[in-house]
Amino acid sequence: MKSTAQAIGEVAGRFGLPANVLRHWESVGLLAPSRAEGRQRRYGPDDVYRIAVILRAKEAGLGLEEIGRMIATKDVGARRDVLRRQQATLARRIAEMQASLRLIECALECDHEDFTQCEDFRAVMTDRLAMAETGTVAETDAGLGGRRPASVMARRPRGGGRRGRAEDSSVCRAT
Repeated sequence: MKSTAQAIGEVAGRFGLPANVLRHWESVGLLAPSRAEGRQRRYGPDDVYRIAVILRAKEAGLGLEEIGRMIATKDVGARRDVLRRQQATLARRIAEMQASLRLIECALECDHEDFTQCEDFRAVMTDRLAMAETGTVAETDAGLGGRRPASVMARRPRGGGRRGRAEDSSVCRAT
């Protein structure tokens, strides 16, 4: 019967990682591959799955120490504590990125020569400045739920129509 275990180079290549990353993860206790003759590491299906878990956890913002605690603990409460902290951090990061995306979308949708002078763009920035002054940046961004601030929506025509300005032939298409 053929073994499903793979050498370090094969497994690292599957994930687009240098082999030294897997060696490091082993040195900090995240991986424990079996050893073949000559002490060569052999990674089985469970090891490959663990690598995928580690990578996804890193993508979620967890550090190796937190990943180790999460994986090693048999205490469900301790694992949930680690995950709840990261959930809150991720929610804040997502809210910040959504706010940044709204800012970029507003600038992209603006036809003004200088988008920073556009009243809609300024409204988005005014809201951001107000949040910074009150220290509620993350809270307020999270509360927007992916919507534009009301100060911008109040000035937009319904139906996504274009609005011209008498003093300026440029239009802002932000909706």
